[in-house]
Amino acid sequence: MKIITTLLFLAFSEYISAQTVIRGSVQDENNNPLEAVSISLVKTSDTLGYKNTMSDRNGKFSFSSVPAGNWSVRLSAVGHETVIGTAFTIIPGSKLMELPAFTLKKQNSELQSVAVVVKKPLIEQKADRILVNVDASPANAGTSVMDVLEKSPGVSVDKDGNISLKGKQGVTIMIDNRPTYMNGTQLAVYLKSLPSSSIDQLEIMSNPSAKYDAAGNSGIINIKTKKSKARGFNGSTTLTYTQGEYAKPGGSLNLNYRENKFNFFFNGGYTYWQGFQELDINRNYLDSGSKQINSIFTQNTHLKFLSPELNLKIGMDYFLDSKTTLGIVLTGYQNNETDNSQSNITLKDANNVADSLVQSVGKIHGIWSNGTVNVNFRRQFDSSGRELTADLDYIYYKSSSDQLFQNYMYSPDMELLSSNSLSGDLPSTINIYSFKTDYSHPFQHDFKFEAGLKTSFVATDNKANYYDVTAGDYNPDTTKTNYFVYHENINAVYVNLTKKYKKWNFQAGLRIENTNYDGHQYGNVYTVVNNDSTFKKSYVNAFPTAYITYDLNDKNTFNVNFGRRIDRPDYGDLNPFLFFLDEYTYQAGNPYLQPQISTNIELSHTYKSKLTTTLNYSNTQNFFAETFQQEGHATIVRRGNIGRRENAGIAVSLNMPLTKWWNTTIYVNANYNHFTGELYGENLDVEAVTGMGNMTNQFKFTKGWSAELSGWYRTSGIEGQIYVQPMGQSTVAIAKQIMKEKASLKLGLRDIFYTQQVRGTIDFQQTQATFHNTRDSRQLSLTFNYRFGQAIKGARNNRHSGGADDESNRLKKGGNN
Repeated sequence: MKIITTLLFLAFSEYISAQTVIRGSVQDENNNPLEAVSISLVKTSDTLGYKNTMSDRNGKFSFSSVPAGNWSVRLSAVGHETVIGTAFTIIPGSKLMELPAFTLKKQNSELQSVAVVVKKPLIEQKADRILVNVDASPANAGTSVMDVLEKSPGVSVDKDGNISLKGKQGVTIMIDNRPTYMNGTQLAVYLKSLPSSSIDQLEIMSNPSAKYDAAGNSGIINIKTKKSKARGFNGSTTLTYTQGEYAKPGGSLNLNYRENKFNFFFNGGYTYWQGFQELDINRNYLDSGSKQINSIFTQNTHLKFLSPELNLKIGMDYFLDSKTTLGIVLTGYQNNETDNSQSNITLKDANNVADSLVQSVGKIHGIWSNGTVNVNFRRQFDSSGRELTADLDYIYYKSSSDQLFQNYMYSPDMELLSSNSLSGDLPSTINIYSFKTDYSHPFQHDFKFEAGLKTSFVATDNKANYYDVTAGDYNPDTTKTNYFVYHENINAVYVNLTKKYKKWNFQAGLRIENTNYDGHQYGNVYTVVNNDSTFKKSYVNAFPTAYITYDLNDKNTFNVNFGRRIDRPDYGDLNPFLFFLDEYTYQAGNPYLQPQISTNIELSHTYKSKLTTTLNYSNTQNFFAETFQQEGHATIVRRGNIGRRENAGIAVSLNMPLTKWWNTTIYVNANYNHFTGELYGENLDVEAVTGMGNMTNQFKFTKGWSAELSGWYRTSGIEGQIYVQPMGQSTVAIAKQIMKEKASLKLGLRDIFYTQQVRGTIDFQQTQATFHNTRDSRQLSLTFNYRFGQAIKGARNNRHSGGADDESNRLKKGGNN
């Protein structure tokens, strides 16, 4: 790293020495330095902001690499009057321009006592990401984070809660730039129980830079929680009551206190989520030769769940001096879920005549909890943005699942033929350690150098203890009981270079990751049969990224980007255990599952910062997805490597005001998926075009009233072996600012027409299956939000997040929200 840095300094030393630097300072009316003042460098010819910065703890600021010309600066801070400085001229060849000190006067005290509410647009289109400002939509009140994701541009959620971006699965979900340590069903449970009132913004990045973990073949969605940088004491509280088929109350509290060198913050939320799922399945079993129907299987399952969930975050920042910050963040999460299900199954012959009836009753009580400790460091060397950061994380994850399945088989005339009971105890623990550090150095002439490294260690311990229950006696089931441990180490290093030249912006990066893992499935203690098995692997991958942006004029911007990414199997997907969903449906892991690697290319054009058109193409090798395997009348669901996936698409995003009181946001995406490969001895070659669209209409009226009418729709499409039929949702909401705009009331109705129902077909081996899944999606929510405390912002962009970016997204947990 020292050699690279030295060579860069030498290569650009002559280039740097010819630049002009502007320096200045800002103070209050008592001549005390003001920090966190926003300063814009403005061309006097067009009044457009050329560069932006903020004053440091000593009130000082600077701009580097400023060309000759006529300039002025604009200074603004919350609670103070805006100041526009006198114009000045930079002469060609000058090295330094010292500006006189600026003084900002306080605003009227009556104005300062009013809470400042900044109105942001719902959707912001940036060069490398899309931003979704959650509170800008009244329809988001009383909803979950998953609900917000479902209607975000380019995002879709399948029947199991798996998240896709632009038609591709494998999205990495992060919270405050940190991993969530969840994936699959576990992540779905968490996001459905996390209230949207606790988050501030979504960052959607389809092709992140080399600074980010290479995990997530379709990109990254970063969920930014609410936090405040105001001095003194401030916060907000939210209370929500949601009524669907069942009640879903919840609330959250955000607190922040900053004084002198300390900043303390607390975020907490609780939801009492209950609901249902209704699942209908029909399977036709075919003769392997004639392909005629041999037998028919029908199933209706009703599941009711109760899922109280608590999430907490508490932290502190200590400012050693004006440029150095130490922080610690503690987070915790617990979900205590109870699922009660009843399945009515009919087995029929080829003539659709019932042979037997099965009633299956299941009860699962699961507790899922995790705790995280993050220690972070930040050193800002100067106001140009040169800084060094470091994060040390420890995450402990624990889950337990107590299961009881009771099955009763009857003849067609309801005579009891047989019965059996199976009990399961499935404890699991995961320990994750992570360290990362990043260095950023902006040079003059708009050149920026970034580099960093990361290492992480993961250890999982999973047990499956199953018992046959007879007359109250629990006898170990040696065919199902198992014990599996897994260890993983990933080491990464990256370098990223950015250069702006006239109308061009270039960025290139390279990330190298070394992965080492091993797993061991132990023989169970109840049998002398040795079914021990192990696997071990080590590999190195390189992940280049490149971005080029060209500003043709003030109306048209073109961008092209390229990246290579990896999606590793979830820890639970490598676990070879059988998990029982019901008498005829099992879920299992696959210890031989290989990572999938994708190459992505995007080309986009933005017009007037309102209309963006994007073309994308990706090629994924070793593509894996949910697969279905038939064993008798039972179906085993597991992740498997299918082969290759090609994805191509076009997306159009429009955000514009139609009138002074009506703003609309439209997103339309069409993508083509082609899957080829081999699965369970059968060739797979399927393709389909899928379209999706979101539309949000926001209305702003007088006297603090606002409203929203929004909806999304997805056409039919394929997800590996699954063909999914069209589905959609519509939402209406109204909001009112009250208590001098310190509080708000929001009322919303989502899934008005109850159209968010998942239907589809699955053809695999000698089985043809259809399914129909409904849940408690039509909901009426009333939300009250109150903001309190001071609204004078401080200086720090506090880092309430950590550095483990990939590991968090690869955990498994049960749940049925």
